[in-house]
Amino acid sequence: MKTNKISISISYPPLISKKGIPFLAQNRQFQWTNTGNVIYPVIPAYAASALKQKGYKVFWDDAIAEKISYEQWLKRILKRKPNLVVMESKTPVIKTHWQIIEQLKQESLKIKNWKLKIVLIGDHVTALPEESLNNSPVDYVITGGDFDFMLLNLVDHLVNKTKLEPGFWFREKKVNKNTGAFALKHHNLDSLPIIDRDLTKWKLYAYNNTNYKFVPGTYMMSGRDCWWGKCTFCSWTTTHPGTTFRAFSVKHTLDEIGNLIEKYHIKEIFDDAGTFPIGPWLKEFCEGMIERGYNKKIKFGCNMRFAALNQEQYDLMGKAGFRFILYGLESSNQETLDKIKKNTKVKDSRSTLIMAKKAGLEPHLTIMIGYPWETKEDATRTLNEARELFKDGLADSMQATIIIPYPGTPLFKECQKENLLLTENWDDYDMRQQIIKSKISGVDQVNLVQGLFKGVITPKFLIRKIVSIRSFKDIKFLSRYAVKYIQKLQDFPIKNG
Repeated sequence: MKTNKISISISYPPLISKKGIPFLAQNRQFQWTNTGNVIYPVIPAYAASALKQKGYKVFWDDAIAEKISYEQWLKRILKRKPNLVVMESKTPVIKTHWQIIEQLKQESLKIKNWKLKIVLIGDHVTALPEESLNNSPVDYVITGGDFDFMLLNLVDHLVNKTKLEPGFWFREKKVNKNTGAFALKHHNLDSLPIIDRDLTKWKLYAYNNTNYKFVPGTYMMSGRDCWWGKCTFCSWTTTHPGTTFRAFSVKHTLDEIGNLIEKYHIKEIFDDAGTFPIGPWLKEFCEGMIERGYNKKIKFGCNMRFAALNQEQYDLMGKAGFRFILYGLESSNQETLDKIKKNTKVKDSRSTLIMAKKAGLEPHLTIMIGYPWETKEDATRTLNEARELFKDGLADSMQATIIIPYPGTPLFKECQKENLLLTENWDDYDMRQQIIKSKISGVDQVNLVQGLFKGVITPKFLIRKIVSIRSFKDIKFLSRYAVKYIQKLQDFPIKNG
């Protein structure tokens, strides 16, 4: 294949379900959602941008974000006839992707001179690469989380016969083969270009996301993925183990932010590194935001861990333009935090939130229900603590889900070993139902989640939100959030025992 003749489509085909739309791209925990939220897929966007920079023809083909039908998507891709179709998959939709791959392959055979190769990426196929080779005519499975670097390597291999680096799975004479265990540390993040947001249709993702108070908003990633990286439930420990954490240089990160401000007039950024870099990197970043004046032009959000920072550091973040900060509370039971290797203490949540609020930040909490060792009393303790944090004005928003043991995670391996899995039908791993044997019934798990969503909206909470209104933008945000909140309740309908 010649460079000017090979074309690549980074595709998210429509996935149809009565449960809602798929929360798939750039997401650690797949959900069907009724909120309409979409997340900008950062690493595939880097891949598209880097491939274009190398002179390849690239199509950004996110039919989920575009909200087009499957028939429209299929017709479009058959018309384009890309040489390489790249699809990100996750556990609950992997079987659907196999069917789509089969159909694409069959259709390509009907079109003269169309030589189609299909690539799967994502945490599920990283955990179980041979499964997709055995169940579909996929050509390549890329393992590990640096899909951008590895897609560059794959295209260079197809065009110039360059050797494939470790981490690829493929078929050779009907035999599954691989190039060895993936390695990430040798990938220099600063060698990547600033994302081409026009190529990757940034406006599709700029408005419909509750992480943004100010729009248009977008996502970026200052690092890959989490400098802790050992939580046993996180699906991205499969693709980005904790020992492989790398950050872009502060200059590259600031230059990317500057591009978003000056070229695209972005008003808010959420940085989706598993945990935002801390230490000297954070200090240099915050000071750079202030020196360049970006703190006056944009609001910033990130993921952070409890007990990772002190008051001085939070105050600096507040001055640097940070607004939204997301914490994984997960549980208010120390036994659970220890078992899932969270490396935090129950008391850390309140002390950390006090510091964050003092710095003017707006914390968001994530909580999970259904740990196999927890009783209903344990789960209720977590929910009550979350309600107290809201009542005391220490949290501004939250999300609660049923814990899912994704293949490849330490939690999945533990559940297999202890015979705790109720099913290995991947279709069921969508956070709508109980997957792990538990002391809490599946009905109670769903109702506890639903109850938390309703329980935090107290008169005191509502009064505090009303008093916080300072502008028409605040009213628009709160109105938008209220609609999303009601839609979110539909994701976990109350069940009868």
